[in-house]
Amino acid sequence: MSSLLCPCGTSLPFISCCGRFHAGEPPETAEQLMRSRYCAFVLRDAAYLLRTWDPRTRPATLDFDDSLVWQGLEIVRTVRGQAEDTLGMVHFRAHYRFPTETGFSADVQEERSKFTRESTDSQWLYLD
Repeated sequence: MSSLLCPCGTSLPFISCCGRFHAGEPPETAEQLMRSRYCAFVLRDAAYLLRTWDPRTRPATLDFDDSLVWQGLEIVRTVRGQAEDTLGMVHFRAHYRFPTETGFSADVQEERSKFTRESTDSQWLYLD
């Protein structure tokens, strides 16, 4: 995947985009974390999703619907969530397709996700 374009839609190679966060570099903004978490869903990387989830709202385990094929991420709006913030919100649409009896159908998961961190020196976490 290192030479492939990042699934988050930035047109950058995965390794220099969200791949660096999956490798351990902390995202600087809530949007970067949102994009890297979308990539984790594409890659079915439960460990990354759980590691970047606030312990107050994190489930014990994650299950993936293997029939879903993620098609793209659209960032609608970001509120705060910058390097100097401790709270942020990312409104996004994640496009996917799924099998039906007659082929495939498309749908969109739309959310306004909240992100938090204890201080500007700590890591961003997905809250809800």
